[in-house]
Amino acid sequence: MNKKQRAEYILRRLHELYPQPPIPLKHRDPYTLLIAVLLSAQCTDKRVNQVTPALFTLAGNPQAMQKLPVEKIHQAIRSCGLAPRKSRAIKALSQILVRDHAGQVPRDMAALERLPGVGHKTASVVMAQAFGEPAFPIDTHIHRLAQRWGLTNGNSVRQTERDLKHLFPQHAWNHLHLQFIYYGRDHCTARGCDGTRCEICRTCYPRRKKPKLTKKA
Repeated sequence: MNKKQRAEYILRRLHELYPQPPIPLKHRDPYTLLIAVLLSAQCTDKRVNQVTPALFTLAGNPQAMQKLPVEKIHQAIRSCGLAPRKSRAIKALSQILVRDHAGQVPRDMAALERLPGVGHKTASVVMAQAFGEPAFPIDTHIHRLAQRWGLTNGNSVRQTERDLKHLFPQHAWNHLHLQFIYYGRDHCTARGCDGTRCEICRTCYPRRKKPKLTKKA
């Protein structure tokens, strides 16, 4: 298979396996999704979903969150990685949303990326999953799989994003982002597959005998 053929097969097979992939982070609106995605950095989705109910009971909107002391936010999220930094970012971005955006999460990539604690990946997830705008957020699963499947050279997350956007149709990006993640968790994990074991790896590279080394994001 050449790269185009691999991309076509992967698109078809992932859609067969995950036709309607659910958003893994529990949320009820763009704001709670934004906070959940921010918390997911260096933290599992499972842990975030354990933490957010109590946090959102304390404050489920930016108006309420900006009034909470940082210490109280930290207490609610302390089991997440980087909790002190994230606590400060959650309070600060909530203040900015109230002050500059009428308490609403902006439907604008640049405005999202200017918020404290919100990088390109977090902004992309919010644009895709909260607003339905085409985006292809790249996490560690996607970065690893794209290399194993010969879709990118893995030099950087931004390069992986550009390569995948070039290979796949725009209308598929939002689902593909989630489909890659679920496949990476279920079938092609960092330790469970080395590029020679899972179905997609074996189909794309039937003659591959040695493990496929990948570069970290």
